[in-house]
Amino acid sequence: MKHQNILKSVATVCCACLIFTFIGCQQKKSNNEKPKAKTELPSAYVFSNQKILPVTSVKNQSQSGTCWSFATISFLESELLREGKGEYDLSEMLPVYYSYISKAIKKIRRHGNSAAGQGGQAHDVLNAIRDYGIVPESIYSGIPANDSIHNHNKLANDLNNFLQKILKERNVPENWLDNYRQYLDSHLGVPPQSFQYGGKTYTPKEFAQSLVNIDDYVELTSYGCYPFYEKILLEIPDNWSNDLYYNLPIDELMNVIDNSLENGYTIMWDGDVSEKGFSHKNGIAIAPVEIVDDLFAETREEYNVDDDLRQKTFDSHETTDDHLMHLVGTSTDQNGKKYYIIKNSWGTERNEYDGFLNMSEAFTRLKTVAIMVNKNAIPKNIAEKLGIK
Repeated sequence: MKHQNILKSVATVCCACLIFTFIGCQQKKSNNEKPKAKTELPSAYVFSNQKILPVTSVKNQSQSGTCWSFATISFLESELLREGKGEYDLSEMLPVYYSYISKAIKKIRRHGNSAAGQGGQAHDVLNAIRDYGIVPESIYSGIPANDSIHNHNKLANDLNNFLQKILKERNVPENWLDNYRQYLDSHLGVPPQSFQYGGKTYTPKEFAQSLVNIDDYVELTSYGCYPFYEKILLEIPDNWSNDLYYNLPIDELMNVIDNSLENGYTIMWDGDVSEKGFSHKNGIAIAPVEIVDDLFAETREEYNVDDDLRQKTFDSHETTDDHLMHLVGTSTDQNGKKYYIIKNSWGTERNEYDGFLNMSEAFTRLKTVAIMVNKNAIPKNIAEKLGIK
């Protein structure tokens, strides 16, 4: 194994599976089908971790386009570890359930002009927790009794067909949402109104309030088409809720990432993984200047990424909002070059790093669309520019 340090550090917290359904996180794969790598050649890169923060086990999003919930729940679970509240396995599907409903309502009200598929953003999880609460995975898994994995392919198709039929009618039926919920209830299960956990009875909102302060978290992005140091509307398809992000120059966004890790805070990462420089099989993501067939057979020169290049690739759709993951540490390759360790949800058995990857600084600078952090992890001078207290 090339990544002995990572494997030793997280041996007790790794298990998972793969998906990809191109609706916000994705490229469909059956649960048993191995993903096609960008290259079948072995990688010449050898990594050793420099720092890895406490994380919970890699989960299995399987055949669901819900990486946004898996990544954000993983991020919150690490926050609970950092705060000394213990290890929790929280439900990814409860926020998904309520987000499906919120997306459907907005799509109907906007006469179909809003995204209502499987994709989403980190703030969708926080918004659902604020409004409806959260529960442990053991209380609400969202997996049907006759199945063992998350599979939203039929559900998403049925929900879309239902909404399209409603939109074609001249008058929206008063009970449409009740009928819509029936699809969710039959596939994901009915969310609990109360439950027992640790010898206590909670409602989902009471349980959430005992664990998480939603106001501690902010989202940041970095694009020159918007004013820097202001809250902006990030125009990506899965920001269906029109939530706002703080906008920073890329150097300062990277400063936030580094400062967070140095001070024990992990980061929720949203970005583009549809590049040839991204190889889950090889556990690596780079931004090479030249694309060749044997891309990982030797170390490659990478782009010098600045704000202009980021904006160019954003406008040309070379950088797209594909996937959300959980950034948890740093590593170096055999030449001492820095990388960021990121926890994926595509399976522990599909690469040599138990489902973790190593993203180069150049890749991170170029392909990060947005991040979520605890606001206390932001350097003081940057927080002051943003007006964050």
